[in-house]
Amino acid sequence: MSVDGWNSLLVLGGIRSGKSEFAESLVADAPTVRYVATAGEGDPEDTEWATRLAAHRARRPGSWTTEETAADPGRLTEVIATAGPNETLLVDDLGGWVSVLLDPAHQPADDRATIAELAAAVRASAARLVLVSPEVGLTLVPTTPLGRAFTDALGETNRAIADACDAAVLVVAGQPAWLKPAAPPRPVVPAQAGPGQAGVPTGPATGQPAAVPGPAEQALPEVLAPAPPPAPAPAPVTEAADWAAPTMALPMVATGLTIQPGMELPMPDDYTGPQAVDRLATLDIPGAGLGALERVVGFAAATQGTPTPVPWSSVRVLLLHGDHAGGASAGAAPGESARRAEQARAGKGALARLAAESGAGLQVVEAPASAAMEDGPALTADQVESALRYGWRLAEQAAEAGVHLLVLAACGAGTEAAAAAVLAATAGAEPPAVLGRVVTERGEFDDVAWMARCAAVRDALHRTRRAARDARDVLAELGGGDIAVATGVLLGATARRVPVLLDGPVGVAAGLVSRDLAGQARHWCLLPDHGGQPAVRLAADVLGLTPLMDLRLDLGEGATALATLPMLRSVLALAAGLPVHPSLRAEDDDDFVEPQPAGPGPATTEPEPTPPPFEPEPTPVEPEFAEPEPAGPGPTTVEPDEPVAVPDSPGRRAD
Repeated sequence: MSVDGWNSLLVLGGIRSGKSEFAESLVADAPTVRYVATAGEGDPEDTEWATRLAAHRARRPGSWTTEETAADPGRLTEVIATAGPNETLLVDDLGGWVSVLLDPAHQPADDRATIAELAAAVRASAARLVLVSPEVGLTLVPTTPLGRAFTDALGETNRAIADACDAAVLVVAGQPAWLKPAAPPRPVVPAQAGPGQAGVPTGPATGQPAAVPGPAEQALPEVLAPAPPPAPAPAPVTEAADWAAPTMALPMVATGLTIQPGMELPMPDDYTGPQAVDRLATLDIPGAGLGALERVVGFAAATQGTPTPVPWSSVRVLLLHGDHAGGASAGAAPGESARRAEQARAGKGALARLAAESGAGLQVVEAPASAAMEDGPALTADQVESALRYGWRLAEQAAEAGVHLLVLAACGAGTEAAAAAVLAATAGAEPPAVLGRVVTERGEFDDVAWMARCAAVRDALHRTRRAARDARDVLAELGGGDIAVATGVLLGATARRVPVLLDGPVGVAAGLVSRDLAGQARHWCLLPDHGGQPAVRLAADVLGLTPLMDLRLDLGEGATALATLPMLRSVLALAAGLPVHPSLRAEDDDDFVEPQPAGPGPATTEPEPTPPPFEPEPTPVEPEFAEPEPAGPGPTTVEPDEPVAVPDSPGRRAD
């Protein structure tokens, strides 16, 4: 389920308002859902009611489980109270529950006490909870005692549950109106506006929509600012000087950026991707095709907006360095992440070597250090805001520099535990299941450190079990600086139509968080490989990203993406450079016959022993095609005593 700022939600609406469909859409991304049905089967002869129940059942995915509570109104309270923190419950609806509550079979009973017990269970529930209820308070007061008892009890139930829930929404004619909390204002970042459109500023290099300038914002913390580039000095003549890639340090630029939930950012082209994949079937390829790598062609075509995409020529790697304190970094050698960052700045190490081999630039980004998540928030709200804006600017600066592809990488201590905490909070994952084992410097497994990391994530999730789950809260409480900067990078890259290669837990965790801010961001991301990491596998499944390969490289975050980059470029080069198969060219388009062929042809070989060029055709249509000027040599340009090669034309007889 997406990060949307609530753990429990009440969905209100009138009859046929679309409230149930809206509630079901909110939990569509959850791995599993327990559907709690409160309504009874009703009168067996009431076919219309049976049809409604059947329609509800048909909409539920096969992975959902259904639990009936119509027999006992106290059963709903029990189900909610015993649900675990990794479960998602959809209760539909409270109107049926109130009907059971008022049934004479359950009287005498203290209805208000039962409603209060249900509200207390909702307030204390650790599960992800969506409750649907009809809103009948806008109608006339019923004229019957039973009708008045129902509306009174339902109104009191709705008030109690709305007070207990984190959020409430009213669905009117299929349109949701958020009641609690209030709907956020619309962002100032423009949606898919074209270059040069009135009122939409564009970037100087790419012509893509830029952020609308706003009031001056506060300076970012010093830890976020990249170090100024050192004075140029002659490179030492060493073996490494031939392949070491320089690290770029970019200046900060004030943009007046506003990042808010629900931003409308550009989407890749819906048509060019399928067109590019369909075009692959027509290419002159001796084998069966590109296999799973066809998705690379479709992704590049959609993000480039053309059915014939070209290989990414300008690539930049953003290496995020930010340590996490506390149990998240258990088992990490002190100072090891800083050494890796300095190594990359010097153009050394696995990541720098792969970047140089791929011709990619490498930029080391210092993210804010994160506090121990088990003791309190990892970041302050101001640090989260600054990190998001800084990541956005990094992507903007890359786009303005002509970068065609970004690669996200990270080297901080404790990043795996922070990503596991984000995954558990946003997708309902079990931390031990998504937290990879700790490997020491000697290549040995440190299970004690792994248990310490699991305990830190568990304690952090318990501490925040009743906290809001919107993007900023998740980043502040659990994610930390590197994931916050990575989230800003994804949003900024989406705004500037720059695709991103994800590689490792930090990138996929940022992808999960970015859904609450802009759902379009994940469509600009490509996952070359899962690296054998369980967190990446599960996050990719939630994001809808299918890894292209299964190499299981473990060279550090970002290295796998760079290792696969030459292959991805080769696939795009083939897709863009190979011609259409000759059989399809001759049949579909005569324009392809005119270019000089790669092998022997009529211009370089002796003419084939064909029938005389001027032999009358047996068909009666020859006079129609003899009058126009021929495309190649003919009787008007060639001496009569020379043999003539007959060009392929619509009037030529089939051999």
